[in-house]
Amino acid sequence: MADPALHTTFGGIAVRNLYKIFGPNAAAHVDAVRNGMTKTELNAVHGHVLGLRDINIEIASGSIQVIMGLSGSGKSTLIRHINRLIDPTAGEVLVDGVDVVKMGAAELRSFRRHQTAMVFQKFALLPHRSVLDNTMFGLEIQGIERARSRDIAMRWLERVGLKGFESKYPNQLSGGMQQRVGLARALSNDAPVLLMDEAYSALDPLIRMDMQSVLLDIQAEIRKTIVFITHDLDEALRLGDQIAILRDGEVIQQGTSQDIVLRPADDYVASFVREVNRGRVVHVEAVMTPLRTPSQGHAPARTIASDVTIEEALRILVATPEDDATVVDAAGKPVGTVSFRQLAGAMVNAHEIGGQQTANRANVA
Repeated sequence: MADPALHTTFGGIAVRNLYKIFGPNAAAHVDAVRNGMTKTELNAVHGHVLGLRDINIEIASGSIQVIMGLSGSGKSTLIRHINRLIDPTAGEVLVDGVDVVKMGAAELRSFRRHQTAMVFQKFALLPHRSVLDNTMFGLEIQGIERARSRDIAMRWLERVGLKGFESKYPNQLSGGMQQRVGLARALSNDAPVLLMDEAYSALDPLIRMDMQSVLLDIQAEIRKTIVFITHDLDEALRLGDQIAILRDGEVIQQGTSQDIVLRPADDYVASFVREVNRGRVVHVEAVMTPLRTPSQGHAPARTIASDVTIEEALRILVATPEDDATVVDAAGKPVGTVSFRQLAGAMVNAHEIGGQQTANRANVA
């Protein structure tokens, strides 16, 4: 469906030293914020609101970058800088090496039409247009002739599970189905960057999980560069190749799901991850006992890949008579052993995971 060359040459996104201050004289207060003025002080003294402070994020091409935080943390403000729906007060937003901040009106318009697509929380479907016509809308804006637009839109509607609904109207669809239309519309544009602002937060939990699965399945095929905004940690951990957690317009922590869960940067992040099911996030390599030498005694016959989750590894062991297994890397080389007891203990003891992971790194080094 997508042009593979487009995604192999796309260079990703870099947000550098980004500041956003809301108010009539925003630029005059950037230095004060750089020098440590807080959000509360800026509002109390100058009547301006700090939206973002010194944001620096590198987003690899073809990855899912999740931005999460509570209401008012600045996450939606940040995503709207990528397609410049909001102008920054200072800083750079480089998309495929080009600074969006410096684009003129015509260049920005072309960039929005061809380089980015957006999926909104409120679906943003046009009520007077059918499902098919909503899906074709972006293609029409690009000037693509109708027959070709229809073929592209129909392929994506089928891919998101809406074949047979193309003649329906938004008010005839459930919320989950409407969001599928929004996703199909965004994907039809074949833009390398997909921006998703709280796209699933209005959906019921089961429908939300289903939409997450749809996105992950499609992403495995087309490898878009996706920026996904959410306030839900479970969603962030499931979707994100990388996660950035915001508070009061600042990035508090960046890293993989395992980084966030095993090594929270402060009490704020720790409060987010306290109730997380670590078994669905942490990989076996974080809790295994590494092989010190290739000839370390008798290795268990059962093998488990190092990158499977603890929960999946437990399922594997439960289904066999063995109580332990050899852990192998992507090439099938033995790298450690893990027992049922280790896996079960790691499910309930975060300190045990962190301590074992530190030991594993020391042994590898």
